[in-house]
Amino acid sequence: MKFWNKPKVKIESENLPRHIGIIMDGNGRWAKKRGLPRMAGHRYGAEALKKVALLCEEIGINTVTVYAFSTENWRRPKDEVDNLMLLLLEYLSRAQKELGDKNIILKAIGNLSPFSAEIKEKIAQTEAFTANNTGMTLNIALNYGARDEILHAIKSIVKSQVSADDIDEQTIERHLYTKDSPPLDLIIRPSGELRLSNFLLWQCAYSELWFSNVLWPDFDKKHLLGAIADFQSRNRRYGGV
Repeated sequence: MKFWNKPKVKIESENLPRHIGIIMDGNGRWAKKRGLPRMAGHRYGAEALKKVALLCEEIGINTVTVYAFSTENWRRPKDEVDNLMLLLLEYLSRAQKELGDKNIILKAIGNLSPFSAEIKEKIAQTEAFTANNTGMTLNIALNYGARDEILHAIKSIVKSQVSADDIDEQTIERHLYTKDSPPLDLIIRPSGELRLSNFLLWQCAYSELWFSNVLWPDFDKKHLLGAIADFQSRNRRYGGV
């Protein structure tokens, strides 16, 4: 039995969450507290994601899905959206080396059609570059909304002409963006907000939820290990006794 020890935190390697979802919230507030432009918060948030992803791979987490850009984020000021698109291109370019070389598989999930041809090409390149890796899968949710995902799944099922009597939960799950991922065990949301904000609503039916007041750019190893330790302390009954 292997334990991971960090300051005042111990986690058991035999009881890890297989799939962790992370709502990376608080970048703007982090920047505002420091008198910095919002984009500085997003940039530091991207660095936090890299560090957390590498630690999850080191620990042995199977899959991490992060909420990077929601279907609602297009409503933000145009300058911020444009800068986020540039940051996304930069992150994907760096991820090919910084995460791909660490045996991490990168996948983009969500409705990618609104993105520019340049971004879609970079996504395809990054996915291809990491496709033969054998370690953790990092799902980056882009233009993602859980309601939109469920709607997409329903339309896909209808188009496949499946009989209504043959539709069950497994049918729906096979048409979700996360169809290749294990069940979602744990959702982490920093920043002090206590809601899911349209993130993985189908998948989270029996997920454990972990909230923290820390803003995402400050989220580090002790917070991740604390969330996992808390997860391991819970009794998951799935409706039983």
